This record gives sequence, C-alpha cells and structure tokens, in this order.
Amino acid sequence: MRRRTRTLIGTIAILAFVVIYAPLAMALADSRISETSGLVQAVLYSILGIAWVFPLMPVIRWMERPDP
Repeated sequence: MRRRTRTLIGTIAILAFVVIYAPLAMALADSRISETSGLVQAVLYSILGIAWVFPLMPVIRWMERPDP
C-alpha cells in the first residue's frame, strides 16, 4: 500500500477516534471530575488531554512508514 493511501486511511481513523473519544472524555469530566478539588481536576484534565495520543501511536507509525 502506498504511503499516500495509508495517510488517507489513517487520517480517517484518527478523526473517527477523536469524534468518539472527545464526547466520552467530556462526559467523564462533567460527571466525575467536576466534583473533585482544583489540583485533582488539573491533573485529570491533563491526563484526559494527552490520553488520546497513546491508542493512536500505532496508526501514526503505520501511516508514516516509507514506501517499499
């Protein structure tokens, strides 16, 4: 598969993941995190803001592989 095709497929997969992840993270933040102290909120919001990267790293690596 050419890199251009992998990039297209990967971009669609990333967008689909973010469309699902963002509302789930917002629902979690609205229901549970808002009841905690300010320091705990800052830590949890930071974790939620970065957590989406880890499941997508294999997709990004796959997209960026050079053509054979």
